[in-house]
Amino acid sequence: QVELVETGGGLVQAGGSLRLSCAASGRGFTSYLMGWFRQFPGKERVFVAGVQSLGGGRYYGDSVKGRFTISRDNTKNTVYLQMNSLKPEDTAVYYCAASRGSTPVMIVERFDFWGQGTQVTVSS
Repeated sequence: QVELVETGGGLVQAGGSLRLSCAASGRGFTSYLMGWFRQFPGKERVFVAGVQSLGGGRYYGDSVKGRFTISRDNTKNTVYLQMNSLKPEDTAVYYCAASRGSTPVMIVERFDFWGQGTQVTVSS
């Protein structure tokens, strides 16, 4: 069991940057594949970025490649999402998630634990 708490959301102008953090409590953080998803109003959650347990593999959704960077610090049980060159269409609730699976299948159903979400709003 792991609990996830996201911080770092807020309001930013287009072209700006934000860094989201996700702090994990509980055992086994280093064994989890971690991911970020986002949810637009009235829509399903969609994959944003993922990182394997030891940080060796990183994966990104097409719409954020080159702008967002996922990283993790296993000594702090924390995963980060650095978001640069933000656009109004990045406005969403961002969720941190943990998967017990080792295979990097970046879909909602493969993630076992979720944070409560943090709102990111990008103004034009």
